[in-house]
Amino acid sequence: MVAMCIPMYAFSQQQLEGIVYDVDTKRRLGEVEIRNLNTQKYIYNDVRGEFRADAAPGDVLVFKKRGYHSDTLTFSNQSALIVNLKEQVHAIEEVNVYGRRHPDEVFAEMKREYGKSFELAAPGEMFSVGMTGAGLNINSLYNLVSKEGRNARRFTSFLEELHKQNIVDFRFTPELVRNLIGLEGEELAAFMQLFRPRYEFVEHASYYDMVDYIKSKYEVFKLHPNLRPLRELPEIELDVKKEN
Repeated sequence: MVAMCIPMYAFSQQQLEGIVYDVDTKRRLGEVEIRNLNTQKYIYNDVRGEFRADAAPGDVLVFKKRGYHSDTLTFSNQSALIVNLKEQVHAIEEVNVYGRRHPDEVFAEMKREYGKSFELAAPGEMFSVGMTGAGLNINSLYNLVSKEGRNARRFTSFLEELHKQNIVDFRFTPELVRNLIGLEGEELAAFMQLFRPRYEFVEHASYYDMVDYIKSKYEVFKLHPNLRPLRELPEIELDVKKEN
């Protein structure tokens, strides 16, 4: 009797096709584990979110992906499945940068420390109007044309650019990237360097804009293995024997 059960079950299996989506963004999700609890067999879908699997009526399928709530369904002769996974946003939003000062606070301190440079860099109004009529503001003119004023403008421009990059670092953090896409070590460092966003984007981006940006760049990162750091090859000792 036992020998007859195995072929009967195998014969009842069907080819099941489907696609996995993010329930909120409607974006296709790749690298989703699809496990059949009845057979304990599992597969992963492709980068387009598509999968093909053998299943029999009554089989329980579990869909799991890092950073998402798992979903469970029972196969009942469907020819195709559309699966929607919900992102675990609450776990990501708990990632805060504690002990780090906001870039605006750091920049305000720079302005206080280098107040003289900022005064020279911003010469102010060139013309003044008084009781005797219009005239030139000598101090503003000096700040504009003097070597000291030019150096101050270069220095403060450097500080302003540093401030912009601090804002990028404050928003685009390894902690956020790690929790969103699970990269670690050298791969995380490579991703952070390759896909560092521009200040012009970060300045106006919401939290969810940053999430979408990181996830879209991760899809590019996965599709191009040459972007990943090369792994060190193991040392191979060759036993070279000299011929007599």
